[in-house]
Amino acid sequence: MVKQFLHKGFCAVLALLVLISTVSFTVEKHYCGDVLIDVSLFADANKCGMETQGQDLEKTTKKSCCKDEVHVVEGQDKLLKSSNNLEFQQQLFITSFVYTFYNLFESLPKQTIPHKDYSPPKLTTNILVLDQVFLI
Repeated sequence: MVKQFLHKGFCAVLALLVLISTVSFTVEKHYCGDVLIDVSLFADANKCGMETQGQDLEKTTKKSCCKDEVHVVEGQDKLLKSSNNLEFQQQLFITSFVYTFYNLFESLPKQTIPHKDYSPPKLTTNILVLDQVFLI
């Protein structure tokens, strides 16, 4: 039972590892001056509203104090492994190895327990021994 539970848990962890390694996402940060205003995953970060005022002032001489940083974390996309690039001799070796390894182990015969479905007999007490009455 424990072995089966550990096997299922290990498989689930490996599946999550594959899922996490293939997901890509972006982290977007919006700074107003040196102050972090908003951090967002998967979507645009909320702006502080200074950009609209900065656009009017850009025409004169001032630069906008706001700054956006975008960090892109890309997952891998090369998980597909195929046997098409193997030569015939390599494929023959792999199939023969798997076949011999599979047939290396023999299954045990099924053991039958003949008294599995029978209930034990009811225990009766010996009244003479219980009362300690013995014939002399």
